[in-house]
Amino acid sequence: MELARPATESDRAACRALLDGALATASTMRGGPALLGTATPESLLARWSDPAEACLLVGEYDGALVGVLGATIAPAGEGVASRARVECCYVETLARGVGVGSALMTSAVEWAAMRGCAEVDALALPGDRSTKQRLEAAGFTARLLTLSRRLG
Repeated sequence: MELARPATESDRAACRALLDGALATASTMRGGPALLGTATPESLLARWSDPAEACLLVGEYDGALVGVLGATIAPAGEGVASRARVECCYVETLARGVGVGSALMTSAVEWAAMRGCAEVDALALPGDRSTKQRLEAAGFTARLLTLSRRLG
């Protein structure tokens, strides 16, 4: 059975290993290196460890930790409600297709709603159709594409 829950201190080593996998995968995808910049598992864990502004969730299947999700909240501005952003949702390759990613996304949306967010954004790299399709199945819609051009 799949389960998503907040990460605990005892989950840090497993989260680090899962984030290694997430970063390695993203670095091989179009747009991945630009998105990742200098991110490391440690920098991401630090980013998602402030319970006032972020969350770090883990996904389990049959008691094994096989997924991780990190999200942040962008504060509300003048005339703009706060918005959550799922920055990473990763499930080990062999554990995909059993509902762990869906459980993580559902928990992230619930977390954002409990904090008064008006919307939740999630990232998908260019050409990553499977992520886009999973997000659309979870009720997300594309609202903006950002194109970039390097100078120099």
